[in-house]
Amino acid sequence: MERKLVKIQNINVDTFTFDEALEYATKGQVVTLNPEMIENASKNPDFRTILNNAELVIPDGIGVQLGLKILGHSVRRIAGIEFSRKIIEKFSNEGKSIALIGAKPEVIEAAVNNLKKEIPNINIAYYHDGYFKDNNEILKELENAHPSLVLAALGSPKQEEFNFNGKKLLPDCLFIGVGGSFDVWAGAVERAPEIYQKLCIEWLYRTIKEPKRFKRIFPTLPMFVLKVLKEKITGV
Repeated sequence: MERKLVKIQNINVDTFTFDEALEYATKGQVVTLNPEMIENASKNPDFRTILNNAELVIPDGIGVQLGLKILGHSVRRIAGIEFSRKIIEKFSNEGKSIALIGAKPEVIEAAVNNLKKEIPNINIAYYHDGYFKDNNEILKELENAHPSLVLAALGSPKQEEFNFNGKKLLPDCLFIGVGGSFDVWAGAVERAPEIYQKLCIEWLYRTIKEPKRFKRIFPTLPMFVLKVLKEKITGV
């Protein structure tokens, strides 16, 4: 399957449907792109390079879908948490092993236990919380465990940097940055009700539940939209 890329703020984005992305994702790095990451990439050339060298970039944030629409691209949002869960099921059904890295110790323990209950054929070869100082040590342990899938919940840009280095050691492995997914799988954080999911406004529900997130979203989201509008008008 051939990639068809579009650009937003100089970042490549894949135009696959959910099912196509699921089929395409076999190895390399998957980036679940949101406006905050694009903003960070505009200030950090090294991070932009990491994003543009990913093997798959899915538009996770609704802001990215909106921005692409402004630029004339009809690309549907692919929720990172749903995509990652389906990837886990796919790899488990194929008898492939999985590693999880990130979150608090009690959160990842609960996430691992819940996933084992919900997906009986899952093979978790390795897991570690996100409280470590030496990336190389964790990467070495990953290399020894040799999983086929690594889910990193370390926050951005740390998880993207970690995955970028990880795929060099394990070129046949699939690495995905999953943000706060472990918290949801652990039951520590409630996912937005289905109506919010269908309307692609999960961010609004989470902001209502966690008002401190407001400072993170604003002014990033409206400024992002303004930048995309400028890109539409000027081409820059």
